[in-house]
Amino acid sequence: MNKKQIGGLVIAVILFIMVGVSSVLTNAFSNRILMDSMEELWREGAGFNPPLNDYIAVVRVQGTIQEQTTTGMFEVPVGYQHITTMEYIDDLMNDDNNQGILLYVDSPGGTVYESEELYLKLKEYKERTDRPVWDYMAHYAASGGYMISMASDKIYANPNTTTGSIGVIMSGYDMSGLYEKLGIRYISITSGENKDSSKMTEEQIAIYQGQVDEYYNKFVSIVSEGRGMTEEEVKALADGRVYTANQALNNGLIDEISLYEDMTMAMCSELGVYEFYEPETELDFFTSLFARIESVIPKSEAQILKETAADMESGVPMYYAEQLR
Repeated sequence: MNKKQIGGLVIAVILFIMVGVSSVLTNAFSNRILMDSMEELWREGAGFNPPLNDYIAVVRVQGTIQEQTTTGMFEVPVGYQHITTMEYIDDLMNDDNNQGILLYVDSPGGTVYESEELYLKLKEYKERTDRPVWDYMAHYAASGGYMISMASDKIYANPNTTTGSIGVIMSGYDMSGLYEKLGIRYISITSGENKDSSKMTEEQIAIYQGQVDEYYNKFVSIVSEGRGMTEEEVKALADGRVYTANQALNNGLIDEISLYEDMTMAMCSELGVYEFYEPETELDFFTSLFARIESVIPKSEAQILKETAADMESGVPMYYAEQLR
């Protein structure tokens, strides 16, 4: 092969690579624009569209209270959606037709950060609008689910509700023994002796215990304010245990035991408002279709490792009620 032929081959290869890269970038850019446009249309269609007359807003907190779990239009919303809920309450604050919130809680709690942020948002709603918040506890309203209920003026519970669990948990796994059995050597180079917590020392346990105690005292203070009890009275009940609806009522942790329909009738009667509103959450056909397609796509190793780490717990402080399995 002469120099002319080699030169032509090199040029052809370069052109081929340039065309390929250009095609990939163009497709990616076009798909991004399309996705953004469709997502915007989807958000507008499923956004805040309240009645033009007086209404009571239903704010549902169902599932673990944690970071927003979905952001894309083709992802199926699962459980509690933190950012969406916070924005929803902001919208309610700015709508004069809204006359109050019915907080529907069916949650065993969740992270300290999101639980307290939601509690403070509900408090802000009451302070800015001077409108009431009534709480209804379904299957669970425990730990962080109980904390957010402290922003309510009245707390109703289903006869079979599990509530309470006033406390904090921070947990993880010491994998060093397993590593030794598998012949795996864990190496960690740190700037300080407490930077690596893969194998907890007594000093590190004491450090984390101090953090848990701080969060616990804050939780107790919130319950004390919300229920009009002294902190000593709250601490007598706040050893992490859960309570039945009857036990919670007898201990002053809730106001009434009621079926949901009876509670809504009582709220309507007191406020003189007989219409409820909550945003649409149903998925359209195309959203469901793309969600199904996404579910059959093989997961990457990074995704699998991330999900496994979440299942094994990560040492994040939680207002969470451990459920029997």
